[in-house]
Amino acid sequence: MFLTLDHLTKKFPARDKSGQVAAVNDVSLTIEKGEFVTLLGPSGCGKTTTLRLIAGFEFPTSGRIILDGNKIDDTPPNKRDMAMVFQSYAIFPHLSVSENIAYGLEIRKFSRNEKSEKIAKVVALTKLTGLENRAPNQISGGQQQRVALARALVVEPKVLLFDEPLSNLDAKLREEMRFEIRDLQKRLGITAIYVTHDQQEALVMSDKIAVMSNGRLMQLGSPEEIYERPQNKFVAEFIGLSDFIPARIEAIDGKTAQVVVGETRLTATAAPGFAAQQSALLFIRPNDVVIVENGGDKNILSGTVQQATYLGETMDYRVLVSEELELRVQTSGARRYAIGDHVRLHLPAERLRLIAED
Repeated sequence: MFLTLDHLTKKFPARDKSGQVAAVNDVSLTIEKGEFVTLLGPSGCGKTTTLRLIAGFEFPTSGRIILDGNKIDDTPPNKRDMAMVFQSYAIFPHLSVSENIAYGLEIRKFSRNEKSEKIAKVVALTKLTGLENRAPNQISGGQQQRVALARALVVEPKVLLFDEPLSNLDAKLREEMRFEIRDLQKRLGITAIYVTHDQQEALVMSDKIAVMSNGRLMQLGSPEEIYERPQNKFVAEFIGLSDFIPARIEAIDGKTAQVVVGETRLTATAAPGFAAQQSALLFIRPNDVVIVENGGDKNILSGTVQQATYLGETMDYRVLVSEELELRVQTSGARRYAIGDHVRLHLPAERLRLIAED
């Protein structure tokens, strides 16, 4: 355990002065050395406050932060051996690229030779060679982001913190920088904590994703675990597209559940905490639903196409199964269906999962 958040809570006074509001609510999280962990969630979920607690810009109401065996929750930011890359870059407009990068080294009183050596190394790493003497307004947004990254890396922190650093870049540059940041982090073996509300960014960059809602940690896992096996409806909805189907459980045998949807019996993958004869929610991704022409009578729901949208490589259909149930289906199959067509939908049992409400 390299960095541990132990039952971390941060409360602020309510705006109406009626009491306190928990921006971070009993969050426990362990990050190993060299891991890239993303705090993911919608605006107001507590992810940025959690990052600020780790950085020392806020102090917890209760709980502990432990870094490399040392309790640091009351340690000031400049003593935590961390560096942050901000959303706004926060580079100084009156300093050159190299002077911006050197800022942290100046504070730490490195010698001139040490500074030159470290700056040269990080300039090469972040592809800023040849731009050292330029002012921030003479370089592009992507290059400014690299300057902010270089300034954080040059002090060789134990933990590198990112507060939505790519949100001001255009889509193409943002995608390029995702891979650059991840590649640098891997090569340097540095521990990184990254805040974003962008699901794709989290999936592409992370070793682990911590999904947050209303100040709470909803699920922690690898990108595959979060996407393929969400533990509750909030996580499933926030990461990718989802279909939810109300059902009643007839029987559970190990990892297999027999359920009823309307008058139709289906087989699904079971989950802990469910029992026979209770109502439940089924979850499946739209791209896992298969439109079948003929044959097969297992795990089939029938419906009528209500909407058909061309997405290039795939077609996106909305299929009305009953008055209460409409499913979204995405398929790259050769056949196209029109509004009003009757279709049969196969829901593979290994992809159809029981899932908890939030």
